[in-house]
This record gives sequence, structure tokens and C-alpha cells, in this order.
Amino acid sequence: MAQPARFTFDLDLGQRTIPSAPPAPTVPEELVAQLVAQAREDAYAEGLAAGERNAASMAAQTLAAAAGTLATQTAEMVAALDDASLAAKREAIEMAASIGRKLALHLLARHPTVELEALIAECMQSLGGVPHLVVRCNPAIADEIRDIATAHMHTSGFSGRLIVMGDPDVRLGDGKLEWVDGGLVRDIGEISKDIDRKIMAFLAAARGRDNQQESGH
Repeated sequence: MAQPARFTFDLDLGQRTIPSAPPAPTVPEELVAQLVAQAREDAYAEGLAAGERNAASMAAQTLAAAAGTLATQTAEMVAALDDASLAAKREAIEMAASIGRKLALHLLARHPTVELEALIAECMQSLGGVPHLVVRCNPAIADEIRDIATAHMHTSGFSGRLIVMGDPDVRLGDGKLEWVDGGLVRDIGEISKDIDRKIMAFLAAARGRDNQQESGH
């Protein structure tokens, strides 16, 4: 039977040589330069894309804001044009009404009995059975109105009593006809007010039509 070998202490551990570490691998400078350049290009491309996206977003916001401002200004311009058109229409109508009033007053001054004569002729045609008719007018034309009314009595068949009274409160050209159960008044002032009311109603209706057309668009 073989004897096991003995362990001897002939080796000096203090003098043992420790193998040196392997040298660290080195990266070629050219490769490093390429990687750095590539990184720069990627960063530039990413920054450029982000900038383009930001610019596009800002442009869209600016365009939307400009469109909103333009729409508001356009609506204001349309409203201003409508107001100007309505104002011009109102001025034209008011001018026409003013001219009409002046012409009417001028005609009444030249022919103060014309309107009242027409009123008397119209009434006497339907007052055959009325016992009396009272005509009130300005004192300056009372005698002339009496002659006119008397002439119409013969042609209309009116056989009642005719009374013509000069009233200083009645303006020249105006007049009142009164009988038992009725009467008529010719008042240029009330006629003028009625014209004004019709003008205002016409302008209000025109404004309403413009508003409806604007809301329809």
C-alpha cells in the first residue's frame, strides 16, 4: 500500500508572485468621435422636431385667435353698416315727412278751406235725417265755410239746421263737425302725430327684419 505524500512547507508564501491584472481594453478615438457626433446629430434632430411642433402649435393658436378677432370685427362692421343703413333710412324718411309737413302747411295757408270743405261734403251725403249740423272752424274762415256748407246742403239733400261757429282755439285749416250722435275732426297736429307713429313702426319693423336676416346667416 502506497504511503500518502506529506505536505511540506518548503514554499515561501511571502515571496509568491501575484499575477498582474489584464490591461483594460481601449476604445479607438475615431469610434469615440463618431459616437459623439452621432449623439449630437440625434440631439439636434430631436430639438428641431420639438421646435417645429412647438412652432406649429403656436401658429395654430395664433391663427385661431386671429380668426376669432376677425369674426368679431366682421360682426361689428356688419352691425355698424346695418346701423348706418337704418340711420340713413330714418333720416331720409324724416326728411320726407318734414318736407310733407311744410308742403301741407303751405297749402293750408294758401287754401285753408279745402280740407274742411272736403270733410263737409263727405258728411252731408250721409246726414239726410240729422236735425242739425255744427261746424267749428277758425274765425278767419267762418263766413267762407258757411257759404261752402250752404252750397253743399242744396246738392246733398241735407235739410237740417246748419250752425257755423268761429272758434279761436281751432287752428286755420282745422275744423270739427258735430251732430246729434256723432262727429268728425280734422286736426293737422293729430295727423302729423299719426304719421310719426307710422314712421316709427316702419323703422322698427325694418330693424326687426334686419335682425332676423342677420341671425339667419
